[in-house]
Amino acid sequence: MSDSIVQKIDAAPARPLLPDRLVSGYEAFLGGRFAREQDRFHHLAEKGQNPRILLIGCCDSRVSPEVIFDAGPGEIFVARNVANLVPPYSPNDDLHGTSAALEYAVLGLRVEHIVILGHARCGGVRAYAEADFDPYQKPLSAGDFIGKWISLIAPAAAKIGPAAEPLDEYSERLALASIIQGLANLRTFPAIATLEKRGLLTLHGAYFGILEGKLLALDEGAGKFLPVSQDAHAAALSEPRF
Repeated sequence: MSDSIVQKIDAAPARPLLPDRLVSGYEAFLGGRFAREQDRFHHLAEKGQNPRILLIGCCDSRVSPEVIFDAGPGEIFVARNVANLVPPYSPNDDLHGTSAALEYAVLGLRVEHIVILGHARCGGVRAYAEADFDPYQKPLSAGDFIGKWISLIAPAAAKIGPAAEPLDEYSERLALASIIQGLANLRTFPAIATLEKRGLLTLHGAYFGILEGKLLALDEGAGKFLPVSQDAHAAALSEPRF
């Protein structure tokens, strides 16, 4: 909707138009970042976005990619879903939100990197792990969508084998395996596979620890997740918390 279009409301609304937390946050944004970065917002409005990175993350409110990577508007194209999953290429009549975001980012925006960002204590992975850990658990979801969606974790679970450790540790191992499976699923998209082979697109896997703020990145050649920026992480933890 254009900024010049304003809807007239004759009577006072029966309830707040937005939650108070959003209104106060918007006011802080206007007095802070927007005031400081008006040139950036003007440029983005006039010229459009040109992010070089597509990041597929989880809906979890504790794991905001823009916060973790200190990104400004227009820098990262973010697609979030439950458990940061990537479905395999499957062009049919179903609705494919994540696949549509991939298609637009790769073919429309021509991003140079795709990052799958998983995280510790993921509720979606945990739900699958609980059912896998104990087959007598209740079904994955009593709803219409979540259980089917997180069934995308099944190939990763099959590859790492049955749980031989406590549930928390198994959930973490499964979360890491799911990122690797997500990268394999990305490569089933013809355009992604072609661009990667031509050196025009690079795929990455990463994992964020909420409690300690530790970031791991996948070394696909070694098949291991390795710490990123260890010195900076150690310095951050050495700072007084209060």
